[in-house]
Amino acid sequence: MNKIVDAVTAVLCHQGQILLVRRQPFLRAFSGYHAFPGGKVDPEDAQGATPDARWHGFDPRIVRALLREISEEVNLDLAAHPDWIKAVRHLGIALTPAPAPVRFNTHFFHVELDHCDTLTPDLHEISDCEWASAAQWGQRYEEGEVLLAPPTLHTLQALAADANAISVPALAHENRFPYELPLLETLRGVRQILVRSHTLPPAQHTNCFLLGDAQTHRVLVDPSPADEDELERLVAVVGRFGIHEIFITHHHADHHERANVLARRLQVPIGMSADTQTRIRARQPHYFDELTVNAYQQGDAVCRWQGHAVRVLEVPGHDEGQLALMPDNRAWCIVGDLIQGIGTVVIAEPEGHMGRYYQSLEKIIALAPRAIFPSHGMALGGTYRLSATLKHRQQREQQILMLHQQGHDPDAMLPIIYAEVDPRLLPLARMNILSHLHKLREEGVIHG
Repeated sequence: MNKIVDAVTAVLCHQGQILLVRRQPFLRAFSGYHAFPGGKVDPEDAQGATPDARWHGFDPRIVRALLREISEEVNLDLAAHPDWIKAVRHLGIALTPAPAPVRFNTHFFHVELDHCDTLTPDLHEISDCEWASAAQWGQRYEEGEVLLAPPTLHTLQALAADANAISVPALAHENRFPYELPLLETLRGVRQILVRSHTLPPAQHTNCFLLGDAQTHRVLVDPSPADEDELERLVAVVGRFGIHEIFITHHHADHHERANVLARRLQVPIGMSADTQTRIRARQPHYFDELTVNAYQQGDAVCRWQGHAVRVLEVPGHDEGQLALMPDNRAWCIVGDLIQGIGTVVIAEPEGHMGRYYQSLEKIIALAPRAIFPSHGMALGGTYRLSATLKHRQQREQQILMLHQQGHDPDAMLPIIYAEVDPRLLPLARMNILSHLHKLREEGVIHG
């Protein structure tokens, strides 16, 4: 059974304004997202001073955690200044849906302030903080300017509709719209459908994206249901919106399995790079029977988002024909398997090439989209994770070079470099070693 951890969130309100912090891009969870201050309930929260009468009826452990998190994250000490609090109400509890490995049971408190000092964010977790009305935050979300986790969005929407709301029913995921598959819209207009696929562990799903402004060309990216039941669920979700085309980022099966079946069923064309089409046809000669195939290349427009053309970017390396998608205003980029939110990218020859992989990382880093959507895992704010991935690869390459100079072959390198890796993944890790060695030979750094 997945572990459930208590957590707290503070919806701080002062003079009709609500505080959101922006999480640092280097954090592992919800990096770059706008969020309310909060965090886990720690063991030490079980002991301590009794909260004042304003908190009567609430679990003291939860209240102490809430006050501690507010103080730590934005340097607002409400425990020392309880008179600054005008009113408190419990808005509800958001429990992270299964199958997350750790599920957070998060208590949302609306804390209305009579007084508020200048806030100082804890730069270990927060890059900045800002006050705005619930309606203003909602408008910024509608315009695609902020990443918001669903509980944050639903809370802002409830308070925009009624500033005195005593509860937010949509905090409970079972009260949200019952899509047949999990559907997230952390950035307005980029709908992320979690589809169970035959992907590499530890990932279990491939992100399927539904793009395209209303009343315009709508595109479904990388549908890859693992079986017929998952396909039926995906058909039901897609049917609620309607699509005009399926788009495949690259030829690996966990990005297009049953996509051809879906295309025939919905009577829509299927788009991809010419290289991807060639590789799929080589493995499945009849894959494209009765289908119209659109070939895309660098700069082609696929659809529109917030009025901006969404264009193709060629990002070879993991796969020679891999394509990314980004609107002209660079608000976001769907990067396929350029990075992984879960697990590690494999660079396997013949379709993989480590040198071009480095170049593709550098290309997206230079373009600096405000948000990154990988094919596995959650959206990420900024390009920090891309830069960290490139740096990690460069360090790994230096380690492989050193071991090669010491006379180690790839099999001897494996237990040294990947001592902690799941043994089932070692053949894939070996492929990465071989790709690094190939790159070093191409560059003339090593010979033979």
